[in-house]
This record gives sequence, C-alpha cells and structure tokens, in this order.
Amino acid sequence: MPVLADEELATATARLQDAGIRLLSGSVVDPAGVIRAKHVPARRAGAFHAHGMGASPSWNVFCVDNAIAFTPRFGVVGDMRLRADLTAVRVLGDGLAWAPAEMFDQDAAPAPVCTRGLLRRTAARLTEQGLAARVGCELEMVLTPRHGPGWNAYGLGALLDVEAFVLDLLAAADRAGLPVEQVHAEYGDSQLEISIAPSDPLTAADHVVLARLLACRVGRRHDLAVSFSPLPFAGGAGNGAHQHLSLTRDGQPLLSGGTGPHGLTDGGGAAIGGIVAGLPELTAVFAGSVLSPHRLQPGHWSGAFACWGWENREAAVRLCAETPGNPHGASVELKCIDPSANPYLATAVFVELALDGLARGAALPPEVTVAPDALTPEEAARTAAVRLPADQRSALEMLQGSEPARRLLGEEILEALTAVRRHELDTYGGHDVDAVAEQLRYAWSV
Repeated sequence: MPVLADEELATATARLQDAGIRLLSGSVVDPAGVIRAKHVPARRAGAFHAHGMGASPSWNVFCVDNAIAFTPRFGVVGDMRLRADLTAVRVLGDGLAWAPAEMFDQDAAPAPVCTRGLLRRTAARLTEQGLAARVGCELEMVLTPRHGPGWNAYGLGALLDVEAFVLDLLAAADRAGLPVEQVHAEYGDSQLEISIAPSDPLTAADHVVLARLLACRVGRRHDLAVSFSPLPFAGGAGNGAHQHLSLTRDGQPLLSGGTGPHGLTDGGGAAIGGIVAGLPELTAVFAGSVLSPHRLQPGHWSGAFACWGWENREAAVRLCAETPGNPHGASVELKCIDPSANPYLATAVFVELALDGLARGAALPPEVTVAPDALTPEEAARTAAVRLPADQRSALEMLQGSEPARRLLGEEILEALTAVRRHELDTYGGHDVDAVAEQLRYAWSV
C-alpha cells in the first residue's frame, strides 16, 4: 500500500475536513465475502493510514451469520492493524468518506491473509511481465420490498418503478467517482444490474465494494433493502458479479488482432486456456457460499461449465470479441462469480489463472458453441467442457486438495476461506433452501 509522508497525511486530512467530512470508514472484505469496517473521526485519518486500527485475527474467520470459525492460526490471541489507503479515498457526501483498507501486522508488515494485498502483488506481477490488465465488473442486486406493477425483465416500466432510487444511486456514484456505464432492470424480479467501467485490477475490486456500499446507503433513504445474495429467494433468479478481463502486452492486446479464433493471439488463447483449466479447483473462490450452487446451474446463464465460447452466456468464460459494438475492445467475461465472493480474492485469482496460462503456454480448448449441457459425452470430451462443482462440499474438497489454490492463495487465505465456508456447510448444508435463502438474504449487504 502506498505510504504517505507526514506532510502528505496532513494535506489529505485537511482536504477531508475542508470537504465537510466528519467520519471516515475504512473497510476490508473477509473470506466469507462480507464487508467489515472500522470508522474514525476525519481528524484521525492520518493515524488510520499510518498506524491503523486494531483488529483481532478472528476478523479473518467471521462467517456470514457472525459466527467465528476459529482455526489454529486465527483465534483470540494477537492483533492486526487495518490501515486505510488514503490514496483511494472517496467522498460519499453528508459528512461521510470511505477508503479501502489493508491488513498489516503490528510491525507494519503486510499480512499474508490480506486479500487486497494479494491483488496488489498480482498487479505488480503483471507489470513485471510487461502486461497490463483492465477489469470491468457487473453487479446484480435485488431490491425489497418491490413497489408498483409486475417486474418485466429489462423493462422500461420496471426501472421507472424504482426511478428515484436509480437516480439517487447514479448521483451518489458521480459524487464518489464510481464510473457506472449502464443500469437496467435485470431478468429476476426486482433485480437491477449496474455495469462499472474497466480499470486496473485493484481499483476494479475497490469499485465493487464502493458500489455495494452506495447501493445499500441509497436504499436506506428509499426504504429499500438491497440484497447481494447469490440466491435472494429460493426458486428465483440469482445475483451474479461477473468480471470482464482484457490483457495487453507492451501496449498490444492479447485478445484481438491475432490469427486464432475470433482474432485471439497465441497469448490470448493461452490466457483463456489457463482460466478454463483452473476453474473447477477454484470454484470455491468465485462461488463458494452455501447458496452459490443454487445459482450455478445449467440454464441460468451463470457459467456452470468450465469451457469458453464467443458470446456464449452459458460458458463460464465468455469471449467478447473486438467489434464496433464493443468500445472497450476484446475481453473475457467470467460468468460464475457471484457477490458472495471476496472481490479482491476473486480478481487476483482470475488474473493469476490467466498469467499461469501465459507462463505455461496453455492450449486453448476447442470452443463450445452451444449450451454446454446440450453436449454429447463425446463433444464434452472433445471440448474438455467440465461441469463446475455442483455442491458446496465438492467445491471445498477440490479447493483444499488443489496445489494451484495453495500456491495462488497462500496457506493463510486458504485456511481462513475454507474455515468460514465449512461453517456454512455444517450449519446450513442440510437445511431447506427456502429457509437458508431467507436467513442469509442480506448477509452480503452493507
């Protein structure tokens, strides 16, 4: 994390106070995908950045229901420091500002369990290899209670029913510097989606947290609750948190301008090959909650199969080729991510899988041009299309036995992540999905 000098800290603090800020919130996202924060008066912003606020190691094993999944490494003994990154602070208005925070130990060393720190290291590896990545996010949410007539997917009237909320959300986004590119009524009842402009990986993950914060804050003003659950209502549409990734090397795109399928370069094909190959073992990073498997189903446009295809919304990896209708250029969209994922961890692993494919010169699997569940066994074998783990237990077992997971996440993050997800499995795994969806409907809200 960039460390500001004393003079820079004084200037940053003065700017916050001059802007009428009275309270600064600094947040991290825990392995369960829940946003947790410390808050200080604005005059203490410098201390929040330079020294941090204390947090027990148990912060890393808080669960979606506020239980604590203690492990040998994460218990009641010890202390960590949450340090706010004042280079990324955003003014939210009405006296409040927000900054992403990172975890350090008492000796000011970055904590290995910090997922924002992991993503920062991934970004550094991109630079070392002459690569640059842009990540854009799509975040779905369900508003409750619903007002007005019946909801029509992508309907104009459906959006007008929540017009005041949407307009206030866009105003809040402008004020906070969140670059929203699109907002629309999604397929699910009372479901909205906002698309966020591409940026560097670290900023993109910060934007996901900021978007969730703004949506929930604006919702309160309209007597609306906002759910980011992978399955807000049993039998209803799930919420996704898709990510788009584009890659360049020395300024040249890897996903277009080549001689491969749909203009892929050899490097772009290798990157896709790395992502597809790594998804089954790492599904628990992207869609690891107890409710995630109920969304990650064939026929739900959720990317339930590890395969790729041009504009194939049923494939886990959807290639968006460079065309006149795609102003940001070619990208790959990861469909299987849902909002229960830690966005820093998910972004880091998404990029790392692409980097691994590049390093290995991974083969690009044959393209899947139909819904993957329609493939015959022979076609599935030819395209190497594999169903992602269909239940949470399988996803966790694959994660725990995965050498790539241990290498990419590190022992600390892997231990914390499996502990909190095991708690979900043990506590809710055998319960009726209706009851679990109701209990956890707002677990990932702010």
